[in-house]
Amino acid sequence: MHKTIRRQLVERIDSDYQKFSSALIPNVDHILGVRMPELRKLAKEIAKDDWRAYLQTANDKYFEEVMLQGLVIGYVKADLEELLMYVAKFVPKIDNWSVCDSFCSGLKVTKHNKERVWSFLQPYMDSEKEYELRFGIVMLLIYYSEPDYIDRVLDLLDRVQHEGYYVKMAVAWALSICFVKLPDKTMDYLAKENSLDLFTYNKALQKITESTRVEQDMKKVIRSMKRR
Repeated sequence: MHKTIRRQLVERIDSDYQKFSSALIPNVDHILGVRMPELRKLAKEIAKDDWRAYLQTANDKYFEEVMLQGLVIGYVKADLEELLMYVAKFVPKIDNWSVCDSFCSGLKVTKHNKERVWSFLQPYMDSEKEYELRFGIVMLLIYYSEPDYIDRVLDLLDRVQHEGYYVKMAVAWALSICFVKLPDKTMDYLAKENSLDLFTYNKALQKITESTRVEQDMKKVIRSMKRR
């Protein structure tokens, strides 16, 4: 099966997109150049077929082969516990922000299983591995930036102590999303004593001011909070 999948990927290569993707995703030098709509289409086809056999034999050589596995996991219909087992097996394969974020956005099963997935995510929030931690943070910002979870989310984000660039950027992104959705709670967190390092704190403010969903007057206040 993996040979068939690779052939299908190769048939979909777009050399111009390969150059674009390579520039956008640093430190990844095994990109074929297959556009996301094509990957999603292929993933949906696999998810309707023998997806378990596919995941057990799938290759990890190319960026698209790993991305495809993540997309398939998001599309399949399975018992939650079985699905989380496949999620746990996949997370260690993540080695860039693109696969991480696309994988997280595809795990829509989270919307209907909030508490179970919340528990599942906790070990990742304590991980010392950059992309395991980013996985946990991006899952929080996509599915848990809401009233019932905001206090716990802010507490977890405040506990993050990792020097990885893509962890810091994820925390900043998460805080900006929290601010857009729950400005009072998030402002209270940002304005008072917190454990954010200078880069992450200021990057969070920057991302808030870049949002089209934040009023100009509020952006002025946010800019005035920058740390030197």
